[in-house]
Amino acid sequence: MSSSAPTIQPDAQLYDEALGRLRPSSGRLAGRRILVVGAGQRDIDDPQPPVGNGRAISQLFAHEGAVLTCVDINPAALAQTCALVREAGGTVHEEVADVADAQAIPGVVERAAARMQGLDGLVMVVGVASGLALDAQSAEAWDAEHAVNVRSCMLFGQQALRHMAPGGSIILLSSIAALRNSSFNPAYETTKAAQVSLARSIAMAGQAKGVRCNSLLPGLMDTPIGRAATRRRTDRLAMPLPFGRQGTGWEVAHAALFLMSHESSYVNAHALVVDGGLIGGISRK
Repeated sequence: MSSSAPTIQPDAQLYDEALGRLRPSSGRLAGRRILVVGAGQRDIDDPQPPVGNGRAISQLFAHEGAVLTCVDINPAALAQTCALVREAGGTVHEEVADVADAQAIPGVVERAAARMQGLDGLVMVVGVASGLALDAQSAEAWDAEHAVNVRSCMLFGQQALRHMAPGGSIILLSSIAALRNSSFNPAYETTKAAQVSLARSIAMAGQAKGVRCNSLLPGLMDTPIGRAATRRRTDRLAMPLPFGRQGTGWEVAHAALFLMSHESSYVNAHALVVDGGLIGGISRK
């Protein structure tokens, strides 16, 4: 008998949930009012672009009964996400905003809470990457990246806590870039690490009100941003990937669904890694 490991077929590990084939709703977020910041997705030159994290989260949360307010800087991408939510029978409000504009954030949260008659959840799906190596960084580029990736999360979290009742949940979408510095992209890596730490700080601030905050760290994902990163760095997928494939935006969304639901009521200040085991050293032989 051969002792070699069986050959893994990537498609055999892609289930309906990973492909966005949603089962009948079980109402896991019924009655919850959730603000999704970064609900659109990047336009890329691809005839069949994959779903982005923010769009998948918005669709899945609405499918599970949540009322949404979706925010994005790109009006067309935001409108498309909201149209998909409405086509599936969901209720969604839309708000175009630039999260780098600190003065705009309190108004965005206030309007969302007013439209939805309350606020039970916040998901921050924000992240820009200049791709600049350390010796090419400028103070302006560094500050611009931190304003979007970190400062906006702090300000939205601060404002959300002022509206949330016990049982509320906040999720900051980080990255495994928070745990390793192999992309030679120091601004992005430090902002993603800061999001993990900030989630713990928000959790500390929110626990007295019964509001939780966790971070979610996707690995190598087949999303529009992931494909753009691969085009910029051709070695991005050179390593053997767990299960022989990248993850999907739907797999990130299902992890976020758990963290947003009351099923995770005792999960707080946690960094949930969704990478197929890549950080743990698991890869396809």
